[in-house]
Amino acid sequence: MIIHQVDQLEFWSFEQLEEHCVHGILTRKGGVSPSPWDSLNFGGNIGDSRQNIIENRRRVFSAINRPVESIFDSWQVHGTGMIITDKPRNLDEIHQKADIIATRDRKITLFMRFADCTPILLFDPEHAAICMVHAGWRGTLAGAVKAAVAGMREGFSSRPEKIIAGIGPSIGPDHYRVGNEVIQAAEISFGSSADEFLLQKNGGYYFDLWAANEFLLRQAGVEFIERSNICTACDLTRWYSHRAENGKTGRFGAFLAIR
Repeated sequence: MIIHQVDQLEFWSFEQLEEHCVHGILTRKGGVSPSPWDSLNFGGNIGDSRQNIIENRRRVFSAINRPVESIFDSWQVHGTGMIITDKPRNLDEIHQKADIIATRDRKITLFMRFADCTPILLFDPEHAAICMVHAGWRGTLAGAVKAAVAGMREGFSSRPEKIIAGIGPSIGPDHYRVGNEVIQAAEISFGSSADEFLLQKNGGYYFDLWAANEFLLRQAGVEFIERSNICTACDLTRWYSHRAENGKTGRFGAFLAIR
């Protein structure tokens, strides 16, 4: 990935998408939120003030030179629901529930929030279409990325083999110890392949979100995949981590628009 710094803001972009998309995975640096959400928090229901979140959002959109009114974001619910939009979300409008959002409109900036779950960015260069996916363990095992690719095929006539994908920073297999609920769900979802993503060590099982989502993307026919391999729990000066910070933390943002 490529690191960018604009004033105090810091975000990371995918090399394969850089030419085609205005995009980035924002770190927690450069905002106005106080502890424990310090500082570029976008989580709206975790105790931080609305005024702080609005200012954080303003700083990001100013830094990437796009109007804040271009935003389309959703209420993320750890599912596989998808919205294809041809207009931004009115800033006073209630969020629709979805963990997959997509558009072909160059005037729209897709935006999502994360704190250990996996941000996945998709771009179809043939049809100039973009898609963003929020995938924690529930979304991953439910096949959110496969639903996203299927939605792009149906909505944009995208060919999976032409889609470019980026798998962003999330909690890595070094920190993501899981219990029976995840283990059983993974065995149902992946069958005999589950052992590739459930790693046994230190007397327990650890789930590899990166490898699981890459596997699902390839199953869906996507060939061009870039993985960040950046663990959010490993660097709390840069990322929010729900697991490493015992739930007392913020949400970092990810944005995606067509150049």
